[in-house]
Amino acid sequence: MVDSEVVEITIRSITVSGSATLLASSWSIPIAYILATRCRSELVISVVEAVVGIPTVLIGLLLYLLLSSSGPLGFLHMLYTPQAIVVGEAILITPLIISTSYRVLRNVVDTYGELALTLGASERQAMLLTLRESLPGILASIIMGFSRAIGELGIALIVGGNIRGYTRVLTTAIALEVSKGEFEKAIALGTVLVVITITISIVLRLLKRLTLQ
Repeated sequence: MVDSEVVEITIRSITVSGSATLLASSWSIPIAYILATRCRSELVISVVEAVVGIPTVLIGLLLYLLLSSSGPLGFLHMLYTPQAIVVGEAILITPLIISTSYRVLRNVVDTYGELALTLGASERQAMLLTLRESLPGILASIIMGFSRAIGELGIALIVGGNIRGYTRVLTTAIALEVSKGEFEKAIALGTVLVVITITISIVLRLLKRLTLQ
């Protein structure tokens, strides 16, 4: 595996996981806001938090059955494509983003949102205030989702197929090289993944500091 291929796989991994994170965030944050401001059901959020730990292989299997040629969504021809990985990873990280964003939004609503309404602010103004004050925490939730997505293996392998130059990402490439006994290549790819993870961890720490200020 040449250096250019490592770069290609890294870029693809970041692109796929980034797309999955944006997709999941597009519905997860509104759901978290509704749960924090209107629903406030601890039962619902408990179920969401429980789903966070669902095995990725199970999600991959269910998605495979849906997208296979004999499945109900087979007409989309998405199986073994980057788009299938994006959808799978988005489903995987949705509960994580909802649960973590909910806690942030709930605290801000209790502290600022209700006070703003009491002082005469409109619901729209209260919502904007809540989102503004929650922004560092919400960004942290999104980054946590990205971190979970980029380190995922089961979904990428099952619905992506680990096709060279097309759906091969860092985790599936590492698994392949280990199975071939090419440990040096696996370590090189693993190092890239570790660097990305450490960078994410540093960004999360900075965002947490902003949240506490």
